[in-house]
Amino acid sequence: MKSFLIIGLGRFGRNLATHLLELGNEVMVLDRDEERVARIASEATAACVGDCQDEQVLASLGIRNFDVCFVCVRDDFQSSLEATAALKELGAKYVVARADQERQIKFLKKIGADLVVHTEMDMARRIATRFSARNAFDYFELTPKYAVFEMETPEAWEGKTVLEVDVRRKYNVNILGIKFGDEVVPLLNPEYRFQADAHLIIAGDKEAGIDLMNQI
Repeated sequence: MKSFLIIGLGRFGRNLATHLLELGNEVMVLDRDEERVARIASEATAACVGDCQDEQVLASLGIRNFDVCFVCVRDDFQSSLEATAALKELGAKYVVARADQERQIKFLKKIGADLVVHTEMDMARRIATRFSARNAFDYFELTPKYAVFEMETPEAWEGKTVLEVDVRRKYNVNILGIKFGDEVVPLLNPEYRFQADAHLIIAGDKEAGIDLMNQI
């Protein structure tokens, strides 16, 4: 279980809070809008009505106690900038800020954001990669260079072991798990024999992963 602070309860912030709570985490939420706070107060670990631009308000929350602080303010970039800077000054361990425009990303990074999320750009890149690569069922970008893919088992691998295929050396990717229907089983045994009806969850160099899927 981890502890999170979410600042800004628009659609993105509210959904983020809900999913983190569903995963069993502690989540504190902050927004200046009383109605937004009231909608999620009964679910959140703690809820606060306040101005994220007020450093005293942020200081009262015990910022150092949170594993990750999310700045999800929308339509007020100045507030987002000030909240991000204040969180870092108050000793936040890790700050994730949301950007609505591409040009906002560099400013948020300059004032201390550890990660900047641009939801539309990130989703567009994910969808473009997923549908341009043959045999990709899902795709998640970890960094601009590394990603996680869900793909079919290559026909040429069927019946062979992970050791025999020599996946890591030949293809520059790692197999994290095997997916049967909705169940994912971590792959720890190099003697596992690939099966035709299983999907593979692979991670590694993005270009290498795309090349592998396009070879199937």
